Amino acid sequence: MIEEKKLDSNVVGFLNFLRNERQASKNTVNSYFLDIKQFVKINFGKGFEGNMDWVGVTPNEVRNYIIECQGENCSKRSVNRKMSSMRSFYRFLIRENVVKNNPFSLVESPKMSKALPKFLSVSEVDRLLGAPEKYWNAMRKKEESRNEAGIKFSIKRDTAILELIYSCGARINEALGISIQDIDTLSAFVKLKGKGKKERICPLGAPAVKALREYMSLRKQWTSDNRSISPVFLNQNGGRLTARSFQRFFKNYLSIEGLDPSLSPHKLRHSFATHLLNAGADLRSVQELLGHANLSTTQIYTHISAEHMKNIYRKAHPRAK
Repeated sequence: MIEEKKLDSNVVGFLNFLRNERQASKNTVNSYFLDIKQFVKINFGKGFEGNMDWVGVTPNEVRNYIIECQGENCSKRSVNRKMSSMRSFYRFLIRENVVKNNPFSLVESPKMSKALPKFLSVSEVDRLLGAPEKYWNAMRKKEESRNEAGIKFSIKRDTAILELIYSCGARINEALGISIQDIDTLSAFVKLKGKGKKERICPLGAPAVKALREYMSLRKQWTSDNRSISPVFLNQNGGRLTARSFQRFFKNYLSIEGLDPSLSPHKLRHSFATHLLNAGADLRSVQELLGHANLSTTQIYTHISAEHMKNIYRKAHPRAK
């Protein structure tokens, strides 16, 4: 919890800017706050109270900050994120005429090799999509006292979530954030709210539509709250299902299918993009479906697609080796 009464007034202004103008989530605001707090601790050597000398920060102090972060075993990815947070903060300070220069723009972030996103093969996705039923049926046999209605509800709900994520490349928070008014199974579309609360309309495949219809039919028996603004995906107490809860179930589904236990629901989003490009979809369309603001973010998937084509070539061409 951020206590803002004793904070530097510029930091408070920046956090309000993130909330009100950037429409950033609570987690995003908190991440920026913690990064600024760490910078203050390292460079000013005092508690995070009162006003700070933001004007006096030099590129040398920024370099020292990077060294200290690395000394605390921060990964290059974490250091780059912290640098990005501080650059954004200083851009805000320039806008507010607090400082004239951004010392974080004068120092390069640690270079890091771009790791290609992990993704599932089509057959692995098929196995994962069938995992909720397999897992909960195994639990039914293992513990006869299990609530039968609860098992059926979990199977239909989690199958619908997985089908939705893979069908339209949704982030887990986007999928779990939808309300009843956001899905149209007749026209096979869903409205997702992405980063910065940007909305996009995504098509749904036939299996996803079928899974959603089956779940929504069961949901009506589970709760009387069928208002248009009500959450689609519920926990067994009738509240909105959280990402953390679903991720626990997701690990069980990976386990029962013998899939990589380090995978996350986000890998279904990677798989969605990779499979589309491998099948010939154009990059711009995939960008729109994923809700990426910049095409460069989507281009990482072309590298995966290229590797896929190389593997096919090596296996198929008589003079590839």
